Amino acid sequence: MSLLIYAESAEGKFKKVAFELASYAKKVAETLGTTVTAVTVNISDVSELAKYGVDKVLKVNNDKLAGFTAKAYADVIKQAAQKEGAKVILLSSTTDSIYLSSLVAVSLEAGFASNVVGLPVSTSPFQVKRNAFSNKAFNITEINTDVKVLGLAKNSYGIFENAGAGAEEDFNPTIGENDFGVKVESVEKVTGKVSIADADIVVSGGRGLKGPENWGLIENLATVLGAATACSKPVSDLGWRPHSEHVGQTGKPVATNLYIAVGISGAIQHIAGINSSKVKVVINSDPEAPFFKVADYGIVGDAFEIVPQLTEKLKAFKAQHS
Repeated sequence: MSLLIYAESAEGKFKKVAFELASYAKKVAETLGTTVTAVTVNISDVSELAKYGVDKVLKVNNDKLAGFTAKAYADVIKQAAQKEGAKVILLSSTTDSIYLSSLVAVSLEAGFASNVVGLPVSTSPFQVKRNAFSNKAFNITEINTDVKVLGLAKNSYGIFENAGAGAEEDFNPTIGENDFGVKVESVEKVTGKVSIADADIVVSGGRGLKGPENWGLIENLATVLGAATACSKPVSDLGWRPHSEHVGQTGKPVATNLYIAVGISGAIQHIAGINSSKVKVVINSDPEAPFFKVADYGIVGDAFEIVPQLTEKLKAFKAQHS
């Protein structure tokens, strides 16, 4: 019996969440007295997983899986779990894996806990700590089914090297045409920038920037910090920025080490979507902006004056320490 993880990837490379999931799985496996097996899709070099505790990799290579289709990928994970006799299956909390988790749980008649933020509180009974109420609270969830599926909240555990055996095995699951009822028409890709999904730092802008022509303030600051850029819902609704950059409860949730909000008042839906970020910095000219109530650091002032100064200071700091 092995613990199974789905090591998520894109364009032939592992996403950062795959290494966090492997790190987490290694510790859970040690508690359970078992090993970690990862299933990968269309990745040629999987050796990096061994650094973070993976003992065996089931390598699936199939051209039909070139585009993400939730039902097909869920079927692959199900068959991998059955092959390994896995009683605990771990996935991350990316958009793709959120789709997958419930499908995998149903297919294996497993209990499912999403938004897991720590190692199991207990293994007998099996209990985990989870985010609840839009990340405003925690709860302890007990899973009593024989097979258990967990969705690890992003950036909740960290990445730690803890070497595993790293054995590799080709795996050819049966994939039927009924797995492809949904057709992928197009994929929206971010090129030349840090993606929101992989970012440790996000710089986000709101209507306080007054127009798309001023977005350079956000991009310049993000470039210095090696950060991803994002926006509030009104900004994407106005067409200033693509909807793929909209973060919040109704957009992409983020759980970064640092979230900088520029000119965003802080509607409850936006705050709920970024509340898991560890440090929140708010720059706004309105001292009564709701965002200040949840900020770790707040600057009241004109973004058009503050952000360029902050960017230059950071540039100077980097130059001194490079």
